[in-house]
Amino acid sequence: MEKPPVEPLPMSALGPHTVFSTRLFMTGLLLATASFIRGKMLENAGVEFEVVRPNIDEEKTKANQTEPGKIAKELAEAKALAVSALREGDWVIGSDSVVSVDGRLFNKPRSREEAAEHLRSFSGKKLLLVSAAALARYGTTDWSLAGQAELQVRVLTEDFIQAYLDVEWPEVANTVGVFRIEGPGIQLFDAISGGHFTILGMPLLPLLRQLRIRNLLPS
Repeated sequence: MEKPPVEPLPMSALGPHTVFSTRLFMTGLLLATASFIRGKMLENAGVEFEVVRPNIDEEKTKANQTEPGKIAKELAEAKALAVSALREGDWVIGSDSVVSVDGRLFNKPRSREEAAEHLRSFSGKKLLLVSAAALARYGTTDWSLAGQAELQVRVLTEDFIQAYLDVEWPEVANTVGVFRIEGPGIQLFDAISGGHFTILGMPLLPLLRQLRIRNLLPS
């Protein structure tokens, strides 16, 4: 049975936690994340997809690993597999990011004060950011990859931290590194090494290549 057509709906018209479909997602491509920026990256690249939120225990996955790259990959795979179990015939993209400073893993801040504490911990340090993507179908991971970036955080004064959060909170509550690199978050850093899309939250170019290999995008 053919799926009914879906009216075009741009990401810009939606809130950051809205479940939605884009264009005519006849390819059966699903995005297993509620992340606004990841959906925006795919939409800007011309990828048609449907968002289905995964239901996974992220803390359990993190508890079983200590290496950021493995954690990011396992989280991306877990998200893709959770949705694939519900929609076995469709391809599912999972993605996640992990931030580590001095060997300590950081979660998304739960409050403004916790965000300030994270920024104090980052000050003058090298921040390791790992973003991973995975593809699953029929309940099996078909591909996954993690990209890594290093960001040198400059020395942050308390006045700057508070002024920064006056502007960026609560938007950065949804970011594991307490920054949006495409906005005022760029002011946190003295130097950046790594892929732009990895820093945004997903290794987009390798993912697009895999979508083309599977005929989910024109080659």
